[in-house]
Amino acid sequence: MSGYFITILITITIYAMLAHSLNIITGRAGQISLGHSAFFGIGAYTSALFYTRTELSFWISVPLGTMVAGMVGALLGIPCLRVRDDFLAITTMGIVFVVEAVFLYLPFFGVAMGIGGIDLPKWFGREMTKPEYFILILVILILLLLLDRRLERSWLGLAWSSIREDEVAVGAMGVDIVRFKVIAFILGSAIAGLAGGFYAHFLTFIMPQNFGFGQSIVILCMVVFGGIGTRWGPIVGAIILGILPEISRPIMEYRTFLYGLLLVAMMRFQPGGLLGQESVLPRFFRRIGSPWRKSGED
Repeated sequence: MSGYFITILITITIYAMLAHSLNIITGRAGQISLGHSAFFGIGAYTSALFYTRTELSFWISVPLGTMVAGMVGALLGIPCLRVRDDFLAITTMGIVFVVEAVFLYLPFFGVAMGIGGIDLPKWFGREMTKPEYFILILVILILLLLLDRRLERSWLGLAWSSIREDEVAVGAMGVDIVRFKVIAFILGSAIAGLAGGFYAHFLTFIMPQNFGFGQSIVILCMVVFGGIGTRWGPIVGAIILGILPEISRPIMEYRTFLYGLLLVAMMRFQPGGLLGQESVLPRFFRRIGSPWRKSGED
């Protein structure tokens, strides 16, 4: 397996983890967030700082980055989630600009030069190879999807679904809406921080531009493109939009145009995303499977 191919696989897996984390906030709990890259950056910088300045190992620095991103998510989520819709979107957008400015102007975070010297993790007395690193983050992604499946069927998942469908009605029934929103925000922020830790140790160098507003839009596009609120939609979106920049390299100057055109077409003809409930692919598979279901019932 070539180094280029494994690099693409690792990048897509990290984006799949990020899209999954945003789907918890936006797809499951119905909260619009345009600042998700801020928590991605917080996890990456925290892990990088612990690794390079305190010499903690990868196995400790990445969980610490996850915890810090989740804690910041809790601190910001409580005031932010008391507003709704457009106000929430603008508030979360402001978070990413503040976090990027902190990374860019405070010397502690390396300013525009960023932080370097971050290595791949070590195990069995040697540095992990890239294929081994890919297997590690793929296993973590599978575990996160299993957790998502478990949560969807729990009282927490039911509460999120209810809030997403009709927040006013749920509030009238006495459900603590802010509490469930904040739980979704903490969980989504922590998983984004985990992805940031993996990203920092994969790139071995990070800078503020890696976690700007554009990155938030890319993550949101992956969720919307694949199917917001579905389990596999954000993963499919991360795979397709992660591969697209690579296969369009021969026409690089038109790449952004194609990227935007694809998203506009998706919103026009398949607003639920590729795997949304009423989209083409689910309808196609239901049509294929219907004769088998009928024969089984007979």
